[in-house]
Amino acid sequence: MKTIDFTLNNEQQMRRLGALLAANLLHERLLYFLHGDLGAGKTTLVRGFLRQLGYQGAVKSPTFSLLEPYTITANDLQQISIYHFDLYRLADPQELEFMGMADYLDGQSVVFIEWPQKGQGYLPEPEVQISIQYPQQNHTVTSMQRQVRINARSCAGAYMQRLADSLRDGL
Repeated sequence: MKTIDFTLNNEQQMRRLGALLAANLLHERLLYFLHGDLGAGKTTLVRGFLRQLGYQGAVKSPTFSLLEPYTITANDLQQISIYHFDLYRLADPQELEFMGMADYLDGQSVVFIEWPQKGQGYLPEPEVQISIQYPQQNHTVTSMQRQVRINARSCAGAYMQRLADSLRDGL
């Protein structure tokens, strides 16, 4: 497993991180788990990802709907399906089976899942886990600084290396 740790100082850098994730994607279709407290920036990261791929519509948190689907036509005219789940309000992991989660996890789509621990037992292991945390000594409502840790399984190793190289060049 490859791990990258770094600090982001503002919302713009969180969106830029999402853009870097998309820019380094190439043709991989990955499952991302997004961990972090309410308001940590998980949806902001997904917004940056979608904007990098050319999506211009509204990008809202799927807290109440559980799912926001997006279809983007990439530069090579290939369509990419992106699914953004928020499981915060999920009452029982078994609900994922009823909503057809397996169909979304077909390996042909990019899938972001916020609060994946709520689906434990019904979700496969992700290729990439992103944890967004407030710095311990600096948790204030106005502070935008976040500690970010990205972990990738070996199958996403080349993707992570490209991402690490991009992060070295700066957000």
